[in-house]
Parts: sequence; structure tokens; C-alpha cells
Amino acid sequence: MDFFLVRHGEAKPEYEDPRRPLTGRGRREVEKVARALRKKNVAVAEVLHSGKLRAKQTAEIMARFLSPARGARETTGLAPEDDPALAKAELKAAGASVMLVGHLPHLGRLAALLVTGDSERSVVEFPPASVACLSGAEDGWKLAWSLSPDML
Repeated sequence: MDFFLVRHGEAKPEYEDPRRPLTGRGRREVEKVARALRKKNVAVAEVLHSGKLRAKQTAEIMARFLSPARGARETTGLAPEDDPALAKAELKAAGASVMLVGHLPHLGRLAALLVTGDSERSVVEFPPASVACLSGAEDGWKLAWSLSPDML
């Protein structure tokens, strides 16, 4: 089963807007990546996000393009400093492919934990609006592919 880890798009700096919504560029880049995912026939049952505005907006854009049956919703365990083991447990319990929209350093640590068993070993870069596809198998997790706006 495939799972998708997505870093939120470019957000406004905190001094400009403490809520940190996506910038215009951030929205355009997330839409660009979402279109590419739809073209690749990526299917997910649900898009989960951290609840922070920039992640919520990114998740809503992804859901608009991918039309997951269960939509997009907030969940715990995806904040920047959260323990990646929480999200790993969520993925293990998922009965279908899901997309997690979150932040650094959490996403990098989660990908490392899934692929190597060590959350401190880097396995993939996460520029804004990027996605990594991880395939779960009986022998563990593998990085299948990654995609970022500058690749499109």
C-alpha cells in the first residue's frame, strides 16, 4: 500500500501574518503538484493534516484535486516537533492509502523512521509543496518516488 507525505506549500512569514497562511506562490505550487498527482492517478482514501493553517490549506487543495472518499481532516501527531512514531502508528493502522500533510522537521524524521528505522537518518528532501510516496510492504517501507514543484 502507498502512503503520501506532503510538506505544506510556501507560507507567509510569522511577522507578516501569525496564522501563516499559504502565499499566492504556495497555493500555485501546491495546485501544480496536485494536478501532477491526479495525472499519475494517485488515489487516497483521506488527506490528514496537522491543523496549522498552512497544512490545512495544502490538504484542502490536495483533496480538491484527488477527491478522497473521506475528504480532508485534522489529526494529531503531525506538528513540526511531534514524535514520528505517532504518525507511523496511524499509517500502520490505516486500511487504505492516506496522505499526511505536515511540516519539517517532522516529515523528514517520519520518512527516515519508516524507511531506515532511525528517525535521524535523512532519506528524502521536503521542499515546500513536495510529496514523497512511501510503499509499505511486509519487509518494511520503501521510498517509491518523490515530487516537488521544481520538477514539473
